[in-house]
Amino acid sequence: MGKHATHIVWDWNGTLFHDIDAVIGATNSAFAEIGLEPITLETYRELYCVPVPRFYERLMGRMPTEAEWLVMDEAFHRHYSTHRLGCELAEGVHALLEGWQSAGRSQSILSMYGHDELIPIVRDFGIESRFVRVDGRTGPSGGTKSAHMVRHLAAMESVDPARTVVIGDAVDDAVAAQDAGAYAVLYTGGSHSRGSLETAGVPVVDTLAEAVGLAGEITF
Repeated sequence: MGKHATHIVWDWNGTLFHDIDAVIGATNSAFAEIGLEPITLETYRELYCVPVPRFYERLMGRMPTEAEWLVMDEAFHRHYSTHRLGCELAEGVHALLEGWQSAGRSQSILSMYGHDELIPIVRDFGIESRFVRVDGRTGPSGGTKSAHMVRHLAAMESVDPARTVVIGDAVDDAVAAQDAGAYAVLYTGGSHSRGSLETAGVPVVDTLAEAVGLAGEITF
């Protein structure tokens, strides 16, 4: 492993952690509390965006007030903490992480899920040792990933952003990668439809195995 080896920054929710059903369940449980109609997975994937308040704007026809956003955000996270308990890692994750590490390449996690909640979940799945760094969100939720990505990469002295590939399930992952000087591959198994992901102008794949395959080639 060295400065010139390809590094992967993995997203967590909707990428390594297959939790889209929990996200939909928590979203609809939260909506019920504030009088919004439930939505389908297809609608969620077509409309979802960050910053998250803009997602609610698409659903409500107006931007939520700060007070409404705080209620929505708290309700979502409260329900998600229950729904996620039935979720597992995405298909093939253990083998992909082991293979990348065994090849002498490095990888890390950057998630917008709260840091204090993320660490024990990663540890419980027995994969913490696969990563040189695991960072969750610190500070308020609902924002974009770019500033977090810049800090994440800067914290790893052996990692060159120009030889880094971000693998995630959201357009925001691609934006964050670009802002940090990295590449991106987007995965259709999470929060966005393929059509939404393709607007980012980066490779879009249907499996994480495809994403890792591209990561091994994309910066050479």
